Amino acid sequence: MRSTPSESAEVRRQLSSRFRPRQWLHNWRGDLTGGLTTAVVALPLAMAFGVTSGAGAIAGLWGAIVLGLIAAPLGGTPSQVSGPTGPMTVIMAGIIATMVQTYGTGTGLALAFTVALVAGLFQVIFGVLRLGQFIVQMPYSVISGFMSGIGGIVLVLQLPVMLGLSLRGSVPEILGGVWQELGNVNGTALSIGLITFALVRLYPKRFNSVLPGPLVALVVVTAISTLLAPDALPRLGEIPQGLPELRWPQLGIGDVRVLGGYALTLAVLGSIDSLLTSLVADNITRTQHDSDRELIGQGLGNMAAALLGGLPGAGATMRTVTNVQAGGRTPLSGMVHSLVLLVVTLGAGGLASVIPLAVLGGILVNVGIEIVDWNFLRRAPRLSVMATALMWLVLLLTIFWDLVTAVVVGVFIANVLTIKGQAEALQRKTRRFEGGRHYEDLDGQEQALLQQLGSDVVLLSLQGPLSFGASRYLTQLLTVSAVYRTMLLDLGAVTNLDVTAALAIDSLCRDAAKQGRQVLIAITDHEQRQRIERLQLDRNSAVRCVNSRREALNLLCSEAAQQQ
Repeated sequence: MRSTPSESAEVRRQLSSRFRPRQWLHNWRGDLTGGLTTAVVALPLAMAFGVTSGAGAIAGLWGAIVLGLIAAPLGGTPSQVSGPTGPMTVIMAGIIATMVQTYGTGTGLALAFTVALVAGLFQVIFGVLRLGQFIVQMPYSVISGFMSGIGGIVLVLQLPVMLGLSLRGSVPEILGGVWQELGNVNGTALSIGLITFALVRLYPKRFNSVLPGPLVALVVVTAISTLLAPDALPRLGEIPQGLPELRWPQLGIGDVRVLGGYALTLAVLGSIDSLLTSLVADNITRTQHDSDRELIGQGLGNMAAALLGGLPGAGATMRTVTNVQAGGRTPLSGMVHSLVLLVVTLGAGGLASVIPLAVLGGILVNVGIEIVDWNFLRRAPRLSVMATALMWLVLLLTIFWDLVTAVVVGVFIANVLTIKGQAEALQRKTRRFEGGRHYEDLDGQEQALLQQLGSDVVLLSLQGPLSFGASRYLTQLLTVSAVYRTMLLDLGAVTNLDVTAALAIDSLCRDAAKQGRQVLIAITDHEQRQRIERLQLDRNSAVRCVNSRREALNLLCSEAAQQQ
């Protein structure tokens, strides 16, 4: 896919808008501390995510190194630290499992990383098209259910690891396999996993900035297991040493449709994950991130990581918060985090071979619990029954069906509920005024003018947004049988008029004209008036547009006086 000159210029503009390395040096001490601290937190997580994905611990490490090194300076959130995350790992694990099962290990892994490469390209395109502001504008009930479902998947994926079982597949397959293999549970692995989880969970938070709990658990529990049960546990095994080899994309014509769908899913999820973390960083640092530039930086980072066999990722909330709390404020901190991981990977990768898989599982169990939106789960029933039901629907679909279906169904239902709410609000706010009656909603002069006109005039005052969801009610409202010669449609308080509602008004006006009735449309907003006028209502002499309700009433009274 070749970019146009305008797209290339847009990428260069967004990348250069905050790429000012000299300004990063004003906080170099805090950034060094933040980067070092975050690297210590990221080390066990990167290995754990790599193992969970099926690509190996080294894939998680290189994903954290490459993505963090590129996304930090080129992204739009100065203090953000990027790397493999729970949601991205869950998706990638499914992609790798499907590709390996279909094409074999070698080709399957190559195709999986090709998907990650294309996903990064999609993210760059999102940023160039300035879609960042729209990606996170989903109902919170959908986002909450989706993220909680991801947390649930992470927990299920770690269940066989904690039990010392070799099981892979979908959530139902893993749960069914665990049920069948209960008699083969490795008690030592379960004990090690639970000890790791308890140590991470109970570790004093005030010490995390000095020595993170996951790293302490990794070192301490690994040492204990090596001394007490050296041969009783599945362990990580040898990690490849040296620099990674390039993984050139492998993509056939027949694979484009299937792989493109996976890539789009990965890109959308990575974008949501990153931008939500950006919002967290903004709240802590009192700054404002650049969503579109962040997507470009994340996309370029994921493309580079895929070429080097690294796991795709996103802005990591826990690592970003750790970075900020430790003093990181500029992209320098994210780059330091990656460089520290690089040194560790190249120099001490061999030491990781003795790490029990159950230790990594215990660490990720805590990650899965943290991903679940417990706050909304507790409060949602008190806020809205429909929002609660929608959240649980998305959550269950995410866990037991697939993530794309969950999001699509959730957004669709949320839109239906929004449309229904807009229609109900329109019904509540609509006012119908008929001549000869007194109305408190009108001022004195308007009331006098309407009374002067008598029953020949019906005034309909609409408020709020008029979208396609309100068009049906609008049709019902305006077609109510009544004896009138003139319909005055007041759109002065309408905040938005979409195409469907405008067409409904056009149809109603033409029907009224066929019945020998005239229509006046009072509309103030210039843009909305242009939309009405583009429907060529002015070609019909029975339909006229005026600037305000007062002007329309004065005009009708003047015409009535002339006729007399």
